[in-house]
Amino acid sequence: MIHQLIFAAPKPGMTEQEFQRYWLEVHAVQYASKIPQIRKYLIDTRIPTGPKDLEPLWSGVAEIWLENEQEQLASLQTEEFLQGARLDEPRWAAFWRTVVLDTDAHVVVPAPVNRGGGVKLIRLVKRREGLPLREFRELSLGKHAELVRQLPGLRGYLQGHTRDGFYGIGEAVLDAAYQLWFDDERALDAALASPQFARAEEELQAIIEPRYDHRLVTREHWVIGPESR
Repeated sequence: MIHQLIFAAPKPGMTEQEFQRYWLEVHAVQYASKIPQIRKYLIDTRIPTGPKDLEPLWSGVAEIWLENEQEQLASLQTEEFLQGARLDEPRWAAFWRTVVLDTDAHVVVPAPVNRGGGVKLIRLVKRREGLPLREFRELSLGKHAELVRQLPGLRGYLQGHTRDGFYGIGEAVLDAAYQLWFDDERALDAALASPQFARAEEELQAIIEPRYDHRLVTREHWVIGPESR
């Protein structure tokens, strides 16, 4: 199954709160969720962290599950997409800032669902220049994943690796999206301050490009799911 991640930002003149509200209450309900090929659909809204005067790259993430490439292509040809979701996007999103990744999901620690106040850290990375993609994936899913498993308070951990098709004619913009679940922001902060995280971070920094390392703290909102329709 394809696990697609769509990173989006508000159009000029729209606040982050207005953007997230429109996405959840209008776009998701009236347009995107009606595309029949979408099996599951989740929206992650950004929780503000860091300097308040620093504009985030993205204010939310759509997570979409599709059965295969044929279903994905069919979804882009439906009336629900062409005359619905696609036409609605410029009303609320800065589409020129949107980043889309199709990933293969690797569950390291099964994540809980419908947790209410839980938070999720999403981390996007690009492998170090010169490191073969196959080796990056092996190291990411091997030693690094084992170190992350040891983080205090970790409730779930998923590695999404960009699908091979994104490398067909060149390099993918990013190689992986890591998702880490915690009970709340305090638990996340404690994990990031732990010696276990320091060891995992040392291992990760050896295989990624620091300039292409992005973090987003979010809260989940299921639109379709967590069971597939």
